[in-house]
Amino acid sequence: MNKVEIGIIVAMDLELENIENAMTEKNVVEISSMKYVVGTLSGKKVAAARCGIGKVYAAICTQTMLLSFSPDVVINVGVAGALAEGLSIGEIVIAKDAVQHDMDTTALGEERGLISGINIVHIPTDEKVTMLLENVVSQLGINHAVGTIATGDCFVNTNEMKKFLVDTFSAAACEMEGASVVQTCYINKVPCSILRAISDGGDDNSHMDYPTFARLAAKNSALVINEFVKQWEK
Repeated sequence: MNKVEIGIIVAMDLELENIENAMTEKNVVEISSMKYVVGTLSGKKVAAARCGIGKVYAAICTQTMLLSFSPDVVINVGVAGALAEGLSIGEIVIAKDAVQHDMDTTALGEERGLISGINIVHIPTDEKVTMLLENVVSQLGINHAVGTIATGDCFVNTNEMKKFLVDTFSAAACEMEGASVVQTCYINKVPCSILRAISDGGDDNSHMDYPTFARLAAKNSALVINEFVKQWEK
């Protein structure tokens, strides 16, 4: 096993490239069509993986990360749509918990988002990891929010859906992988959190904003994660 201290999981190459470029002593491994870059970042041994888009890819990647590299902590990094008020492009949301907004067994009398097996809706992130992420973002002077991140297998781009996620889950941001990463780590008892930079407003215009601003948002995510890795102590 190629043991690392920190596992970093992103969905897309544009989210990985800034992190990969900052790494040294790199070795690239491909497992199940997913790219894992193992090397040194800010003085720590890390594995950074590009999983692909969506919850299934994210869960496969996270479990593979845990079994192949045994990280002490996992961070899901990337971009997201803003749901909370006061968040602009490039600013940061850190997850205190995550929900799967498209998990729906309400026909059986259960709460929207309830995850069978662990029987919770809001899957908590690790307090120590989340607190350090928030401290790093504050040190870098980036406006941010700490709250619920809503994950689902759809790109949120309507005012109606945005309102639903806020009203139902009090969500601060939406994306397509984070809750799967957190759930996988939760059942494996590995500390985990989510760091997302805002790429769009999660509203009727988000499909137009995203291509323009995703790369800027990804750059800010990488800036934070580099500093987090430097400061992380088990």
